[in-house]
Amino acid sequence: MDKFLINGPCKIKGKVSISGSKNASLPILAATLLFDKPVIIKNLPIVRDINTMLNLLRSLGSKIILSKDRKTAKIINKKKMKTFASYSLVKTMRGSILVLGPLITKFYQSKTSLPGGCLIGARPVNIHLAALKKLGMNYEIKDGYIFAKSKGRLAGANIKFPKISVGATENSIVAACLAKGKTILKNCAIEPEIKDLTNFLNSAGANIRWSGRTCKIIGVNSLNQTEYSVMSDRIEAGTFCVAATLTKGSLEIKNFNSKIINSEINLLKNVGAKIKVYNNKIFIKGPNKIKNIKNIKTKEFPGIPTDLQAQLMVLMCRAVGKSSITESIFENRFMHVAELQRLGAKIYVKKNKAFIQGNTKFIGAELMSSDLRASVALVLAAMVANGKSYINRIYHLDRGYEKIENKLKKIGVKIKRLK
Repeated sequence: MDKFLINGPCKIKGKVSISGSKNASLPILAATLLFDKPVIIKNLPIVRDINTMLNLLRSLGSKIILSKDRKTAKIINKKKMKTFASYSLVKTMRGSILVLGPLITKFYQSKTSLPGGCLIGARPVNIHLAALKKLGMNYEIKDGYIFAKSKGRLAGANIKFPKISVGATENSIVAACLAKGKTILKNCAIEPEIKDLTNFLNSAGANIRWSGRTCKIIGVNSLNQTEYSVMSDRIEAGTFCVAATLTKGSLEIKNFNSKIINSEINLLKNVGAKIKVYNNKIFIKGPNKIKNIKNIKTKEFPGIPTDLQAQLMVLMCRAVGKSSITESIFENRFMHVAELQRLGAKIYVKKNKAFIQGNTKFIGAELMSSDLRASVALVLAAMVANGKSYINRIYHLDRGYEKIENKLKKIGVKIKRLK
């Protein structure tokens, strides 16, 4: 099993280009199941979760032609597609549940495995199922699978989500695209990745309009051939911004629209980073002393994303003074704390809040990744630790960060992948 060896401390300097967004690509790829005509998706990141989704589409009957660089996929669906999403394919990836909406609205049936992915809380699918039921889907859960059917075409409905859910919003929008009549979704998640999904669908002739957290969809009979380029990854961009701030580094971040990480940029300015934004570039210089933030709280967009919580915890370990982080999206998302403590971090966790003592001098150690974002936080911590750190189970990182060790090497990080 691969692991990383990182020799710290490192100071980063140079340029980095941001890859396509994994969290935008997954629902867009799932939504290609709606199409009778070929679809071309560009700017896909080369990460394990994308490969898993492409293999899932292949298993359902899609023909996929990849470009040489593997960043563009042409997807051609058969006239008769399968509707069985097997556990063996979806066990490693939460996003697999996103094929349920397209399968039920297009083919009126689906057998979809309950999803896997990171071990960061229950993340139940009941919000997805309740919304799809209102559109006309009947289902039962048996032997770890969702057996779903509808009596013909789904019908538009008024749906208010009991809590904001990214996946349930995505699944419901895609299902409503081909439903009969009008669907109004209230209390939607409005993450940029969801807007990217609706931009993709609208480019193919869907009729989707937004007003705040309300989404109005008028169903259409079919979608047209389209070519679409996925947005850049805001979590990768945010991670590199934190890395520059943490290491007193100087970084130019390319191929990214900074407007979608305003909250993160403002937070990093508050800790002392100097940040300038031009068109699709961010210039960031880390401070000599990192200021503490008394209480950081993760929130749905446009707040601080939960996917940057672990990285910001590393930053606060190095800040002057005490800080705290409240995790309000997922339970059980502090599994990286024990590993940071192995490096010397002084962190105390009470329920969904972590209290962090700053001024930590990290000492290199052997570490274990627990999920995708926690593993990148360990990489950041190892970059400012004294001595060698070994990070095990980096397959988590490969799920969501494209060739991260190559990008880090180019900007001055002493990192090596060991087989």
